[in-house]
Amino acid sequence: MFRIVRVQYTAKQDYTARNKENIAKVMDDLREINNPGIKYGVYLLEDEKTFMHFTQFENEEAYNTLMSLASFKQFQAELKASGFEVAPKTENLSLVASSYDFFE
Repeated sequence: MFRIVRVQYTAKQDYTARNKENIAKVMDDLREINNPGIKYGVYLLEDEKTFMHFTQFENEEAYNTLMSLASFKQFQAELKASGFEVAPKTENLSLVASSYDFFE
């Protein structure tokens, strides 16, 4: 089951630095486990406080790997506790076409 998820939210300005630190920890852990079924990027919009997470999972096992990471759980908990200017909006996407293979 191929899964694509986009999440966007606006953090409070005074929390953005901590959010970036927590995201970096998640990415470090993902690089360490090197699961080829997880592709995850986080982008910061021009306002410097709106984050867009874009994840692609090859299958449910890859999805569960991310969800079970201690660093990801910490990221989620601290972000939720910090409050939001704009609450997260989660969208599940369907791939229409691509110029490259996501997973081989």
